[in-house]
Amino acid sequence: MPLEVTTNDASSLTDADLDEMGSIEGAFDIGGISKAKEDWVLTTVARVDGKLHGFMFSTLERIGGTPCVLIGMLSVRRHSKRDTVLRGLMGEAYHRALMAFPDEDVVVGSRFVSADGLEAFDKLDDVTPSPTDSADGEQRAWGRRLAKRFGVDSKYEAKKFTAKNVQPGYLDMESSKPEKLDAGVVEMFAPLKSGEVIVAYGWTMAEDLVKLGKR
Repeated sequence: MPLEVTTNDASSLTDADLDEMGSIEGAFDIGGISKAKEDWVLTTVARVDGKLHGFMFSTLERIGGTPCVLIGMLSVRRHSKRDTVLRGLMGEAYHRALMAFPDEDVVVGSRFVSADGLEAFDKLDDVTPSPTDSADGEQRAWGRRLAKRFGVDSKYEAKKFTAKNVQPGYLDMESSKPEKLDAGVVEMFAPLKSGEVIVAYGWTMAEDLVKLGKR
């Protein structure tokens, strides 16, 4: 059976749905998942052979007029198909963005605790922060906007794009090929302490979103 990815309103989740999400043995417990249900508008699930292999909580909104995909929580089961599941979840996010924001450039943002998770942004342009490029004022401003939206701005360091993650949720993904991760990105995450996250984002141009969001 191929990968099946579906999206519904987060408010429609039942206790059984939340229990199933907690059962994939990712980074989040039922309390954190229940909080995500309250905080985010959409929930996306990915199934292989009918079994849940990943889920995502997200919302589509505008920040200062700019279309955004905000990923509040994403978790992928540690399984041989996890790369496929991650692509499926992100593909669904791009499809939803294309439907909501046709002909517009879109920002995609989330919180990260490791270089593994940043693989989710491999199709985006100008991913920030970057181990090779120093962020300019506008890029740091976007970091601050997203930190505020994620509720982690009280202890946010704009130059480092880091924050104490006082809200539950981030992008939880363990790479199937850690030896192939970009060494610079790995080094960028090395200073993070327990409970800290990097607020990262990237852009998809309108013409690229047409391809990424196509079904």
